[in-house]
Formats: sequence, structure tokens, C-alpha cells
Amino acid sequence: MKITKKMKNQFLDLLCDVIGSISYSIGIYTFAKMADFAPGGVSGLALIINHLWNLPIGLTSLLLNIPLIFISYRVVGRDFLLKSARTMLFCTFFLDIVFPYTPPYTGSPFMAALYSGVFLGAGLGIFYMRGTSSGGTDFLTMTIKMLRPHLSIGGVTMALDLVVILLGWPVFRHVDAVLYGLAATFVTSIVIDKIMYGMAAGALAIIITDRGMEIADKIGQITGRGSTAIRAIGTYTQKDRDVLLCACSNVQAHTIITAVHEIDEKAFVMMTETSQVFGEGFIEMNKKKL
Repeated sequence: MKITKKMKNQFLDLLCDVIGSISYSIGIYTFAKMADFAPGGVSGLALIINHLWNLPIGLTSLLLNIPLIFISYRVVGRDFLLKSARTMLFCTFFLDIVFPYTPPYTGSPFMAALYSGVFLGAGLGIFYMRGTSSGGTDFLTMTIKMLRPHLSIGGVTMALDLVVILLGWPVFRHVDAVLYGLAATFVTSIVIDKIMYGMAAGALAIIITDRGMEIADKIGQITGRGSTAIRAIGTYTQKDRDVLLCACSNVQAHTIITAVHEIDEKAFVMMTETSQVFGEGFIEMNKKKL
């Protein structure tokens, strides 16, 4: 029986959902919950609610995501929400059904914070590479970014996470909960960046193809990024080609590569790292009045 490319992608999506959800659940349940601190995001808020009223972490996260889904539906799109819904269900299953029966980590809280960040970052990185999400502040961040494109994604995410982390101080009744939460969030961001092509602030996609406008439209639809098209001549083939330049974030790099090859399997794609990108949607230049 012939296995189609679509079936392979669906299998990979499911496999990554399982692996990512296990890693994500280890970070939340095995380390963060037992060390009495809350990492950022909806999962951190669910941990706080669990500490106060002993409600299931996974189910609480799922319920907290419902209003965020309604808020961000028009921004993130139906396909992304459907994939994310499946991922959230996997996370809920492992958090509430599987990991309560596994041995928790009972060692140093600081080590728990570090390893929580590692496993959370690995899980989220796997999700992002497959074009899905565990929900939570990802939806809210994308919505804010769409409405205010000049804002930094990292800055928006950190602001949202900081609110949840600071709530851990009065709930867990020690300032170390804030410090552990900050450490876990910092490590999470590093691991995600490492998985999604390193520590650079951004990436530049250079795409050589015969179907430039189709690819540019696709990139615009799935990432909200614009592209610059240049007509060029291949010195080997002596044929006209399109060269697309697209500045993007590291998280979007893998998504763009996948989208390009879905339209043109023969496209030549170069992804280079950029330390800084200035312009709309990235770093805004401050204009001084003379």
C-alpha cells in the first residue's frame, strides 16, 4: 500500500505530539509542581490553581485556553487551532492521567527549575517545529503581535510570563518561587532557540524558485511576513528565476522551509542567521527630532 506524503506528515505530527507532550509534562509535573514554583504561561497559572484548590493541572490548562482560543481565532487561523487542540489534549492526558503515577523529583528546587526549563523548552520546540502549540500565551502573543507588529515577540512573551511568575510569590509564600520561575522560563527560551536554529535574534530566508509569487503568498498567509522578490538569471541554466528574501524569526524558519517545499520541491533555500533585524515587525529605529 502506497503511503502518501500527507499520511507521513500526519504520522510525524502525532509522533511529535506524543514526544513533545511527554517532555512538556515532565517539565510541569515532575519538576515544577514538586518544587513549588510556577513557570510562566497558562501552565504556570494552572499549577498555581492546583496548589490552591488541588484541581487537575491538564484539565485546568485546557479550560483556561478556551477564552484565549475565542480571542485569537481570527489571528492564528482554523488549521493552527485544530492542530493545537490535538496537542493540548495530548498534554492534558499525560499531565492528568499518566504522570500522577510516576515518581516525582524531590531534590534541589534550583535543579528542578533548570530541568523543568529544559524539558519544557524541548517539548515546546518540538511543537513549534510541527506548526502546533500547547496553547496558552502563544495564542495571546500572536494576537498582540498581529495588532502591534512593532512589539518584540520575546518582550510580549516575557511580560505575560512575568505576571504569572510573580503570582507564585504570595501563593507559594516564598520569594524563591519567583526566582525559580524566572530561571525555568529563561532556560526554556534557550532550549527553544537551540532547537529552532540557534541563538540568533532572527533569520533570513533566501529562496530561489520558479514560483516566487505563490511561495511569497504562502509565507504571508502562514507567518504574516512579507517577502522581497528579485528577478535573476541562473548562470548554469540561463533561465530566469525568482529570488525571494524574507526576514523571519527563528521559530518561523522551519515553517517557511516546509511551506516552500510544499509548493516547489526543487526550490533552493538558504537560511542564514541574523543578529539583529531592523524594521516593521522587528526592531524599530528610534527617529530623533532635529
